[in-house]
Amino acid sequence: IQVAEWSGVPFSELKEVFLRGRPRVKAFEPQLLLPNLSFDLLATIEAHAMDWPELKVVVQPRRYYPQGGMLSHVLGYVAQANEEELNRDPSLALGDTVGKQGLEVILERTLRGVKGHLQVEVDVVGRNLNRTILAQPEPGNDIMLSIDLDLQALAARQMEDKTGSVIVLDPFSGKLRAFVSKPGYDNNKFVMGIRPDDWRDLVNDPGHPLQNRSIQSAYPPGSVFKLVVGGAALAKGDLDPKRRVFCPGQYRVGNRVFRCWKREGHGHMDFEQAMVQSCDVYFYQLAERVGAEEISAFAKASGFGERTGIELPHERAGLIPDRDWKRRRFGAPWTGGDTLNFAIGQGYTLTTPMQNARFIGALLNGGVLFKPTLLEDAVPLEQGRLRLNETQRKLLLRTMVETVEGARGTAQRLRTKDVVVGGKTGTAQVVKLTEEFEKKPLAEIPYRFRDHAWLASFAQQGERAYVIVAMVEHGGSGGATAGPMIKAILDYLFPQPPK
Repeated sequence: IQVAEWSGVPFSELKEVFLRGRPRVKAFEPQLLLPNLSFDLLATIEAHAMDWPELKVVVQPRRYYPQGGMLSHVLGYVAQANEEELNRDPSLALGDTVGKQGLEVILERTLRGVKGHLQVEVDVVGRNLNRTILAQPEPGNDIMLSIDLDLQALAARQMEDKTGSVIVLDPFSGKLRAFVSKPGYDNNKFVMGIRPDDWRDLVNDPGHPLQNRSIQSAYPPGSVFKLVVGGAALAKGDLDPKRRVFCPGQYRVGNRVFRCWKREGHGHMDFEQAMVQSCDVYFYQLAERVGAEEISAFAKASGFGERTGIELPHERAGLIPDRDWKRRRFGAPWTGGDTLNFAIGQGYTLTTPMQNARFIGALLNGGVLFKPTLLEDAVPLEQGRLRLNETQRKLLLRTMVETVEGARGTAQRLRTKDVVVGGKTGTAQVVKLTEEFEKKPLAEIPYRFRDHAWLASFAQQGERAYVIVAMVEHGGSGGATAGPMIKAILDYLFPQPPK
């Protein structure tokens, strides 16, 4: 009762903590009742130490995250072990902290050391007579992350007022140099038990800050997926890059009309022109020739529709649909319209930013799908290979470079002197806009109706190479929204000499 009065914590709550923990603590051992004491509460307890000799203040080490929200989705957090965790691991004691999210939970055994054992002899009144160390404590292992903190901070600033993800990846090792999901959260609040008000604020936040959007959110990839469709056509041998297709601005299948993003049409397009200008009609017809099953098989072999295996919990696999999936899910056959939506990264297709970064990395490094890793000393792990030969890969890379360097490319703002930069923009439709909003500026369209903005890119100068993928929820155009963000990252990675 006295502790409840001092602390302001309800007596019923303290009693519940005491009764729940009592069976786990020997009679002569202290039981943790109230963690994370304020200085004022500590002073009050110490001032009354003579009145309450059974009440002890125990000093425990406490995890502190100096970067806070900037690395919250990478590191995660620790918190007191719950009943299930205590039952599962006999080495844990009441009040111990364990990893709950991020690297903290995945590398829990690596980071946590081994407790020492101390034998204490006491007399009948509890005075210490002798102490013997039975086993020395062993510290946990240090972990070196692959993250560049300055780059991480820059990427986080670029996403400051946005919702989404930015990933910077070394394509030749799979090591992540920046891994940002916004909004983030302050992981320090969890260390000694998060306050109920803080927890309610987090779970009720419409931005869902606990969600790691780089791996836990799957989105329609939009036109970024045209690289996969083009790859499937090349792998099948059903693509003549010089063959021209006429785009009048729309394409009819049965009684439905599928439009190109450019209403007036692109005119005659070959493969490279269609990729650079992101012509939908060209890819509608290409997907019909290749077939949805072939595209689906190529996408899955390219790492989509499966988890990347990064050292973080709760990763989503995304979705690469096919005829069997639709029949199981909806009890309906695959249609021609499904194939056309598939061709431009819409419809049922869902991918994560991490999957797209791994795929672009494979295009750049010779075709190897490396496991993404946050650990600097991790040995590169090959997970698969693209079904493309060198000529086919280089063709796709050339279209990405032309998308940046070409006069009509959709990612021209990424141009960087003396650096080979390639990109593919994507605008993923969330809902079909009514005529009321269709021609309005982005700022006048309700937020929840705005398209997602994608930009997948790479940059290479000599032996240095990076993959940079940005996805902004409801950001509108990939080039306009994600482009300036990636350009700021390129300027950091490849600084230009002063004029």
